[in-house]
Amino acid sequence: MPVTRTVHRAMPGDATLMAAIHANCFARPWDETAMAAFVAAPDVLCLNSRGAATHVVAAPTGLLIARRAADEAELLTLGVVPDCRRSGLGRALLARAVADLTSSGAKQLFLEVDEGNDAALALYRSFEAGPVGRRPGYYETGANAVIFSLALSDPHSDDGQIADEAT
Repeated sequence: MPVTRTVHRAMPGDATLMAAIHANCFARPWDETAMAAFVAAPDVLCLNSRGAATHVVAAPTGLLIARRAADEAELLTLGVVPDCRRSGLGRALLARAVADLTSSGAKQLFLEVDEGNDAALALYRSFEAGPVGRRPGYYETGANAVIFSLALSDPHSDDGQIADEAT
Protein backbone atom coordinates (compact mmCIF):
# COMPACT_ATOMS: atom_id res chain seq x y z
CA MET A 1 0.00 0.00 0.00
CA PRO A 2 1.52 3.38 -1.02
CA VAL A 3 2.30 5.88 1.70
CA THR A 4 0.26 9.06 1.48
CA ARG A 5 2.27 12.27 1.64
CA THR A 6 1.35 15.90 1.26
CA VAL A 7 3.59 18.72 0.05
CA HIS A 8 2.54 22.19 1.11
CA ARG A 9 3.88 25.66 1.76
CA ALA A 10 5.32 26.00 5.22
CA MET A 11 3.55 28.23 7.71
CA PRO A 12 5.15 30.13 10.63
CA GLY A 13 4.22 27.33 13.02
CA ASP A 14 6.16 24.80 10.90
CA ALA A 15 9.63 26.02 11.92
CA THR A 16 10.03 23.31 14.57
CA LEU A 17 8.95 20.61 12.11
CA MET A 18 11.33 21.94 9.46
CA ALA A 19 14.26 22.03 11.90
CA ALA A 20 13.50 18.41 12.87
CA ILE A 21 13.46 17.30 9.22
CA HIS A 22 16.70 19.16 8.50
CA ALA A 23 18.36 17.59 11.55
CA ASN A 24 17.31 14.16 10.32
CA CYS A 25 18.87 14.82 6.90
CA PHE A 26 22.06 16.80 7.46
CA ALA A 27 25.11 16.67 9.74
CA ARG A 28 24.99 20.45 10.30
CA PRO A 29 21.27 21.17 10.65
CA TRP A 30 19.62 24.55 10.62
CA ASP A 31 17.76 25.37 13.82
CA GLU A 32 14.20 26.50 14.46
CA THR A 33 15.22 30.19 14.49
CA ALA A 34 16.75 29.90 11.02
CA MET A 35 13.69 28.05 9.74
CA ALA A 36 11.36 30.68 11.16
CA ALA A 37 13.39 33.41 9.40
CA PHE A 38 13.13 31.55 6.08
CA VAL A 39 9.36 31.08 6.44
CA ALA A 40 8.91 34.77 7.27
CA ALA A 41 11.03 36.08 4.38
CA PRO A 42 8.92 37.36 1.49
CA ASP A 43 11.09 35.99 -1.34
CA VAL A 44 11.73 32.56 0.18
CA LEU A 45 9.71 29.50 -0.78
CA CYS A 46 9.48 26.95 2.02
CA LEU A 47 7.82 23.62 1.38
CA ASN A 48 7.47 20.68 3.69
CA SER A 49 5.83 17.32 3.58
CA ARG A 50 4.30 14.93 6.02
CA GLY A 51 3.65 11.25 5.71
CA ALA A 52 0.70 9.20 6.78
CA ALA A 53 -0.62 10.07 10.21
CA THR A 54 0.88 8.26 13.17
CA HIS A 55 -1.67 8.63 15.93
CA VAL A 56 -2.79 12.27 15.60
CA VAL A 57 0.18 14.04 13.99
CA ALA A 58 1.50 13.24 10.52
CA ALA A 59 5.17 12.30 10.51
CA PRO A 60 7.57 14.85 8.96
CA THR A 61 9.14 13.50 5.78
CA GLY A 62 10.86 16.24 3.74
CA LEU A 63 11.47 19.91 3.08
CA LEU A 64 12.68 22.30 0.42
CA ILE A 65 13.77 25.92 0.76
CA ALA A 66 14.46 28.18 -2.22
CA ARG A 67 15.13 31.90 -2.38
CA ARG A 68 14.05 34.11 -5.29
CA ALA A 69 15.76 37.34 -6.37
CA ALA A 70 14.31 39.12 -9.40
CA ASP A 71 13.85 36.42 -12.05
CA GLU A 72 16.33 33.92 -10.57
CA ALA A 73 16.01 31.47 -7.72
CA GLU A 74 18.44 29.37 -5.72
CA LEU A 75 17.68 26.07 -4.05
CA LEU A 76 19.02 26.45 -0.50
CA THR A 77 18.20 22.98 0.79
CA LEU A 78 16.25 19.88 -0.13
CA GLY A 79 16.03 17.00 2.29
CA VAL A 80 14.04 13.81 2.66
CA VAL A 81 14.27 11.80 5.87
CA PRO A 82 16.16 8.52 5.41
CA ASP A 83 13.12 6.24 5.79
CA CYS A 84 11.34 8.04 2.93
CA ARG A 85 14.16 8.30 0.41
CA ARG A 86 13.77 6.78 -3.04
CA SER A 87 9.99 7.12 -2.78
CA GLY A 88 9.52 10.06 -5.18
CA LEU A 89 9.21 12.61 -2.40
CA GLY A 90 12.28 14.63 -3.47
CA ARG A 91 10.82 14.75 -6.97
CA ALA A 92 7.45 15.90 -5.60
CA LEU A 93 9.09 18.66 -3.54
CA LEU A 94 11.19 19.86 -6.48
CA ALA A 95 8.25 19.71 -8.91
CA ARG A 96 6.13 21.83 -6.56
CA ALA A 97 9.02 24.30 -6.14
CA VAL A 98 9.47 24.56 -9.91
CA ALA A 99 5.75 25.26 -10.35
CA ASP A 100 5.59 27.82 -7.54
CA LEU A 101 8.79 29.60 -8.56
CA THR A 102 7.71 29.74 -12.20
CA SER A 103 4.35 31.22 -11.26
CA SER A 104 6.13 33.84 -9.12
CA GLY A 105 8.13 35.02 -12.14
CA ALA A 106 11.42 33.16 -11.70
CA LYS A 107 13.01 32.09 -14.98
CA GLN A 108 16.07 30.20 -13.73
CA LEU A 109 16.75 27.98 -10.72
CA PHE A 110 20.31 27.35 -9.52
CA LEU A 111 21.15 24.24 -7.51
CA GLU A 112 24.39 23.25 -5.77
CA VAL A 113 25.07 19.67 -4.85
CA ASP A 114 27.92 17.52 -3.57
CA GLU A 115 29.37 15.90 -6.69
CA GLY A 116 29.23 12.54 -4.88
CA ASN A 117 25.48 12.75 -4.18
CA ASP A 118 24.34 10.46 -6.98
CA ALA A 119 20.65 10.55 -5.99
CA ALA A 120 20.50 14.36 -6.08
CA LEU A 121 22.49 14.51 -9.33
CA ALA A 122 20.04 12.09 -10.96
CA LEU A 123 17.06 14.04 -9.65
CA TYR A 124 18.33 17.37 -10.99
CA ARG A 125 19.27 15.87 -14.34
CA SER A 126 15.80 14.30 -14.61
CA PHE A 127 14.42 17.86 -14.48
CA GLU A 128 16.82 18.72 -17.34
CA ALA A 129 19.06 20.84 -15.12
CA GLY A 130 22.55 21.15 -16.54
CA PRO A 131 25.91 21.72 -14.86
CA VAL A 132 27.17 25.31 -15.19
CA GLY A 133 30.01 25.38 -12.70
CA ARG A 134 31.93 23.75 -9.89
CA ARG A 135 33.09 24.87 -6.44
CA PRO A 136 36.21 22.93 -5.41
CA GLY A 137 36.32 21.99 -1.71
CA TYR A 138 32.99 23.73 -1.09
CA TYR A 139 31.75 21.40 1.65
CA GLU A 140 33.33 20.94 5.11
CA THR A 141 34.26 17.41 4.12
CA GLY A 142 36.34 18.82 1.28
CA ALA A 143 33.88 17.58 -1.32
CA ASN A 144 33.30 19.63 -4.43
CA ALA A 145 29.97 21.19 -5.32
CA VAL A 146 28.50 21.05 -8.80
CA ILE A 147 26.34 24.04 -9.72
CA PHE A 148 23.33 23.25 -11.89
CA SER A 149 21.00 25.59 -13.71
CA LEU A 150 17.39 24.74 -14.48
CA ALA A 151 15.35 26.87 -16.90
CA LEU A 152 11.93 27.49 -15.40
CA SER A 153 10.30 29.10 -18.40
CA ASP A 154 9.52 27.23 -21.59
CA PRO A 155 12.46 28.04 -23.89
CA HIS A 156 10.16 27.60 -26.91
CA SER A 157 7.60 30.07 -25.62
CA ASP A 158 7.48 33.32 -27.54
CA ASP A 159 4.39 34.85 -25.92
CA GLY A 160 2.74 34.81 -29.36
CA GLN A 161 5.33 37.09 -30.98
CA ILE A 162 6.37 34.57 -33.64
CA ALA A 163 2.75 33.91 -34.59
CA ASP A 164 2.11 37.68 -34.79
CA GLU A 165 5.14 38.22 -37.04
CA ALA A 166 4.10 35.39 -39.38
CA THR A 167 0.73 36.96 -40.17
